[in-house]
Amino acid sequence: MNVKAILSEKGNEVVTLSPSATVAEVANVLHKRHIGAVVVVDDSRRIVGIIAERDIVGAIADHGAGCLDRQIADVMWSNVYRCTEDMTVDNLMQLMSARRARHIPVERDGRLIGIISIGDVVKAHIRAIENEAEHIKAYIAG
Repeated sequence: MNVKAILSEKGNEVVTLSPSATVAEVANVLHKRHIGAVVVVDDSRRIVGIIAERDIVGAIADHGAGCLDRQIADVMWSNVYRCTEDMTVDNLMQLMSARRARHIPVERDGRLIGIISIGDVVKAHIRAIENEAEHIKAYIAG
């Protein structure tokens, strides 16, 4: 299974903000949308950063509540780990594990087209195992 298959099942919606949004704004979006990260994009939908819940917690721990008025460009990760649609789930799991990343944006031609969370990867992996088990049962039942 690859990233394209996951996106075809879950959809391509990605919550994004501009780098000029405030930390308070991104915290509000994360809370209201029940998500763990927001991709930061420029006007061309090119990825310029990503900000997750733990980045906000870290900013508050480092700078106090006053950081909520800062732009997310000041606290986001600008070195974003990304993938393409043709990456396999196994390779994506390795990337997420090695980089300790729970959210990986998906790009095509340098533009954002989706996002994969660790939960999406786990669901896909479980589905693949269940399908394999069904095929084995069908083979044995012959």
